[in-house]
Amino acid sequence: MKALYLLFIFFTINSYSKEVSLRTTPTVLPTLHSFQDVWSEVTSDPLSTLPQNTVTFGKLFTFSKNIILGDAKRTLADHRDIIEPFDKLAHPNGVCLKGIWQIHKANPYSGYFKQHAKALIIARASSALSKTKRGDIRAFGFAGKLFPTTNVKKSNKEPTANFFAIDDLGGTDALHYTDVSMTNEPSVTTTSEVVKNILYALKIAKAFSDADSHSGIRQLYEISELGEKNKKNIITPKWLKISAKSGQSVDAKDFRDEFSLNKHKKIFFNIEVASKEINHKKEWQTIGTITFDTSVVSNTCDHRLHFHHPVWRDDLRYVK
Repeated sequence: MKALYLLFIFFTINSYSKEVSLRTTPTVLPTLHSFQDVWSEVTSDPLSTLPQNTVTFGKLFTFSKNIILGDAKRTLADHRDIIEPFDKLAHPNGVCLKGIWQIHKANPYSGYFKQHAKALIIARASSALSKTKRGDIRAFGFAGKLFPTTNVKKSNKEPTANFFAIDDLGGTDALHYTDVSMTNEPSVTTTSEVVKNILYALKIAKAFSDADSHSGIRQLYEISELGEKNKKNIITPKWLKISAKSGQSVDAKDFRDEFSLNKHKKIFFNIEVASKEINHKKEWQTIGTITFDTSVVSNTCDHRLHFHHPVWRDDLRYVK
């Protein structure tokens, strides 16, 4: 039965894998603001009790409106960091983090993948659908927003660079968020959550494939172009992997409680990239780290912080 469900998912998603014009969705340019402006909004309404935002099929559309398709198009067209309140329909529960993105190792890539690049980052660690507690099947996600400065008060002169990574779209039984590796082209495992939420998953998959081609992978050119004046010399990695350094696991019932950070406690993630495969195995190179020093669960984190999705492009230069 599970095999039949997977075949149905695969057929449905691929039958809709065509690029749809976004001309009906006008581009919304970002407001020029500082890192501190955005983080102040994220921390303006902290929650003392962890919310349990749930997903329901009825949230995806009404008789007159395809809500999930509209949201998918908005993520591609809207470059703002903070927007009007909305429900996150795929990853509704998360914790927001602030820290530093830093590249230590030499590599062939441009922008903020370059060696010595250092940027402020706001990220959201999340879980797909409604499951947040240890023992549940959870699909962990990581959305990052890079600010091309280390000055918290400096206003942006260009949009933030956004990126996305997920461990497995079907979810896993990992005990901790820090146990998994997340990539910009996640795999899909058949799990009870996939089967139980088959209609919901299909509706989301169709919306994303209708909104953009190659929706199973999120390209990384926003990072490789960040801070670059000459766009002709851009080289972008095909794949990104984000994973916590070992030895940092916290035995918390809810994954959000793994991120109780303060001035005495930080959490570290590795940044890995790859552009080539040998025998279907990616040649990962660890090039840097993300260091988080502050966390917050807030209403704005779950309902106003917006991560722009890069539209698929065929003109990117990769390492040969």
